[in-house]
Amino acid sequence: MIPITSSKGTFNVWTKRIGNNPKLKVLLLHGGPGATHDYFEAFDSFLPAEGVEYYYYDQLGSGRSENPADADFWDLDRYVDEVEQVRQALGLGPDNFVLLGHSWGGILAIEYALAHQDKLKAVVISNMMSSAPAYNKYADEVLSPLMNQDDLKEIRALEAAGDFANPRYEELLVRSYYVDHILRMDPAEWPEPVLYAFANINHDLYRTMQGPSELGMWDEAKLVTWDRTEDLARIEVPALVLGGRFDTMDPEFLVDMAKRMPKGQSYICEKGSHMALYDDQEAYFQALVNFLKTLDK
Repeated sequence: MIPITSSKGTFNVWTKRIGNNPKLKVLLLHGGPGATHDYFEAFDSFLPAEGVEYYYYDQLGSGRSENPADADFWDLDRYVDEVEQVRQALGLGPDNFVLLGHSWGGILAIEYALAHQDKLKAVVISNMMSSAPAYNKYADEVLSPLMNQDDLKEIRALEAAGDFANPRYEELLVRSYYVDHILRMDPAEWPEPVLYAFANINHDLYRTMQGPSELGMWDEAKLVTWDRTEDLARIEVPALVLGGRFDTMDPEFLVDMAKRMPKGQSYICEKGSHMALYDDQEAYFQALVNFLKTLDK
């Protein structure tokens, strides 16, 4: 447990180290916001064999970390400060520190890199666009028309009624959206770590930052206007952008993101979706490991 100081007191976050490599240490930022680190357990099947040291970490308000239950804490700048405090506590620095953020964690990784890239060896942005408005546009103009329109109409009606706890809402999302763009596997075969992370999400945190729906960010969400696309050119450390061809994130946009960074590169998993680390696992981890090997010198 690592103490995180704030203007409202000190709260502890949970971390766990796997492996030992003085030259290469990867800190994993999970998605949500408000999910848990557990779905990163797929990394156990690939990184240890490559000699990569990595850290599981539940962000404040998530998983095994403390939950202040105060919306003032659900703030992007505060989370950037939290990551910096975690970095200091773990003794990570520019000679060895790689930050990998998936989904919401990708937003956090971009923000951290813009604020503290002097502390970084490299950054990995996984399955996240650098613009919330562009993400919403892709969801509205590309992904939504591909859905079963009767299901979409019912989803929108349930959302308008605020009936998010209705089992029918999740049923419709899973069959008409999740299995195509979140995790392209039979839901009955979804890995336990993924199910656990989804089942234990902090909904108050998620809705404050993202909004209550998976079909884009809502107008009242804190992140709805977030856009760092024009700032990507300032990220000068080596950067890898990962995505899936069937992702909730526009794969062409992800490729363009990498081109904007002086040392950026991209890889799109051709069979993968938002959870490409599971539904196109070999391709995802081969791309990641190849990138990390270029750093381990």
